Amino acid sequence: MIKGYLCLVLHSHLPYVRHPEHEDFLEEDWLYEAITETYLPLIWTFEGLVKDNIDFRVTMSMTPTLTAMLCDPLLQGRYLKHINRLIELSHKEIERTAWQPSFQKLAIMYLNNFCRARDTFERYKRNLAMAFKHFQDLGKIEIITCGATHGFFPLMDVSRESVRAQIQVAVSHYESVFGRKPRGIWLPECGYHPGHDEILKEAGIKYFFTDTHGVLHGTPRPKHGVFAPVYCKNTGVACFGRDLESSKQVWSSVEGYPGDYNYREFYRDIGFDLEFDYIKPYIHPDGIRISTGIKYYRITGPGNVKEPYVPEWAREKAASHAGNFMFNREKQAEFLYELTKNKPIIVSPYDTELYGHWWYEGPQWLDFLLRKIHCDQKTIRCITPSEYLAEHPRNQVITPSMSSWGWKGYNEMWLQGSNDWIYRHLSAASDRMSELSRSRPHAEGVTRRALDQALRELLLAQSSDWAFIMGTGTHTEYAVRRTKDHLLRFTRLYEDIKSNSVDPDWLSELEYKDNLFPAIDYRVQQ
Repeated sequence: MIKGYLCLVLHSHLPYVRHPEHEDFLEEDWLYEAITETYLPLIWTFEGLVKDNIDFRVTMSMTPTLTAMLCDPLLQGRYLKHINRLIELSHKEIERTAWQPSFQKLAIMYLNNFCRARDTFERYKRNLAMAFKHFQDLGKIEIITCGATHGFFPLMDVSRESVRAQIQVAVSHYESVFGRKPRGIWLPECGYHPGHDEILKEAGIKYFFTDTHGVLHGTPRPKHGVFAPVYCKNTGVACFGRDLESSKQVWSSVEGYPGDYNYREFYRDIGFDLEFDYIKPYIHPDGIRISTGIKYYRITGPGNVKEPYVPEWAREKAASHAGNFMFNREKQAEFLYELTKNKPIIVSPYDTELYGHWWYEGPQWLDFLLRKIHCDQKTIRCITPSEYLAEHPRNQVITPSMSSWGWKGYNEMWLQGSNDWIYRHLSAASDRMSELSRSRPHAEGVTRRALDQALRELLLAQSSDWAFIMGTGTHTEYAVRRTKDHLLRFTRLYEDIKSNSVDPDWLSELEYKDNLFPAIDYRVQQ
């Protein structure tokens, strides 16, 4: 008899970065790197498990902005150019490293990986959202949604209509991509504000996640801690809390697995290491050195001296770490079961890009883990939240507390001196959007298009990514510009709609640039 459950949750998100007005835009590489290093390796992992009849369960959030980019023909074509350029570079690297056997072996590995990436990308007709839909249709993964543009809900509560719009647009978009309504949601930044479960219930959402203290600090205190879901008072929407022990064991680069000295070093890339004239055709056209994804060194140790990467050693460590993680979860489940006489659910959420992008061996580790859980033990079982709630429908009723999984657990990451200026503008724009929507419930023609575009611009301005980037001090100029651009576009649309003077040509230009959510209905925000 199993003693408990493991719920692996991968939060998959990228901000909406699409710039058709530029031939080559630096920040678009975020998507291309994620496709090559994270999403395609995960697809290969899932394909291998299915082929070998390994039963597994993984819960994945896929944010609307990410799926919109994966489905976008312009970005699909640009990714193909990106991967072809890497294939060309890896061919040159094989020649360049002819007298460096340890590096040439890695160059051949990268060439094979890039060619496989291109083949898989084409096999799924360039739309990787359909690949993950396939695994959901097989019952192996459960895809959940997120806020439409990853707005940070606790700081949007002053304009609750915008929280509702973020959720309603997300649910509608999910259904258009995956052919069914989402059962669960990953609240952006894992940010929960009491009362928002009412909006989730309106949208048909059955469950969400909070960080550990969101459940532990709830009222009344949860009997089983975070090892059983709770139902929100008055709504019955289920809330699952994060398990700190299993989460930290993976994500921490200091205490967790990714810091092992045999794993690939993330920060040493040939885009920075090699001579400029040689690498110039494969970095940004403006001469900005960027990561290519070709990295030849392992972590080695805490200093700057790095040794060549040895894939066989790293693979052995990934297998060992997967076994260690499974053993720890078995013992954790056995202890909790004996203590509470209740089968615990251990919820282990991570950013998906940890797997492959930051931690190169992450997909291998996940593959080993899911195989070992299926074949080597009978103590725990992988499960999705929907399956757990179907098997265990009776749970405690509490009111979770406000929380996030950001720095210090609350709002500080998104509300500090570097970014606090944005919220008065977002709040005013939210009120204006509601005003437009309520006063023009039956708009048609150009006015209807302008209203829909106004909501798109507001949603894009609300993305928590811009405040987060400002807070970290990386790509700050871009984040500030994106926030101001969307707010200024919204403001002009608002004034033009009010004065019945919308410029159709300018509106068409906006619709081309910011084209996400083609079926959006401005009336969701009232």
